[in-house]
Amino acid sequence: MAFGKRPLFGNFVEPACRYCHNARESADGTLILCQHRGVVAPYDSCRKYRYDPLRRVPSRQPVLPQYDQSDFEL
Repeated sequence: MAFGKRPLFGNFVEPACRYCHNARESADGTLILCQHRGVVAPYDSCRKYRYDPLRRVPSRQPVLPQYDQSDFEL
């Protein structure tokens, strides 16, 4: 695989209007405003769906435990 050609978020992303290039989030954040279908649910999709990887919000990283010097002594 060539450098820079790795797929984002795996090989397959389930189609959802939340990640579509043609949609915007509504002011209250619960619905999606689609250019083609109007107001839709975030996990709907249609034939005009175009994936936009920049709309994905990554999950938070887990908090790492704090270690002190005694944890590394034999």
